[in-house]
Amino acid sequence: MPGVVLEVAVSDPRDVPGAAEGGADRLHVVVPGPTCGLSPEPNLVSAIGRESDLPMFVLLRLNDSWSTTGGEFARMIGLAEDYLACGATGVAFGFLDSDLEIDTETCSMLLAKIPNVPWTCTRAIDSSLDPRRSWRRLRDLPRLVAVRSAGSPQGMAVGYDDLLASVTPEIAPLLMPGGGLAAEHVPWLLQAGIRQLHLGAQVRPGGSAKAYVDATYVRSWRTMVDDARTSPAG
Repeated sequence: MPGVVLEVAVSDPRDVPGAAEGGADRLHVVVPGPTCGLSPEPNLVSAIGRESDLPMFVLLRLNDSWSTTGGEFARMIGLAEDYLACGATGVAFGFLDSDLEIDTETCSMLLAKIPNVPWTCTRAIDSSLDPRRSWRRLRDLPRLVAVRSAGSPQGMAVGYDDLLASVTPEIAPLLMPGGGLAAEHVPWLLQAGIRQLHLGAQVRPGGSAKAYVDATYVRSWRTMVDDARTSPAG
């Protein structure tokens, strides 16, 4: 069974040693906002990049909705260029239009401004009107490496069953469960063909955003995932 990519959310250079030493494969760089994660400043991305050679995908999001304005869009292009200059491997974003469909026009415009750059889609898909249709739209976009989803805007505690039921051979390589992922979910997700997982609060002591990513916590997930790859779901 192929290896599983563990993506770990980081917000501070002091998060990076724990992620790297614990066995993370990719960093998702984000800063906490009042209600959601937001784009970091480029100097923070640069500082995080100096701590590790792990691939960094940096969040492009400037408000707490899944839409954007013309001014914000222009700023995101500038931020993306700065992130790449600071060593980022790729970016993470997602937009919905006024009909709560994946905003392929805005996504395509942004991708055109940063050619040859891989990206991951945020959990915008969880708030879309029809996730199945959203998947069809997303799969037509270039350079997409992962779609993070919890199956529900309320997280995997609510959406896990729907998320697992939605997995098909076509979307399994791109689907990256995240947003309340629990240990008991892992064997079943891997059995369904999932090969990417996103970790956030799970790898911080007490689940607190004020605590730094802990290598012991990441390593426990790494070990569990690797063991689950070779064992059938019970």
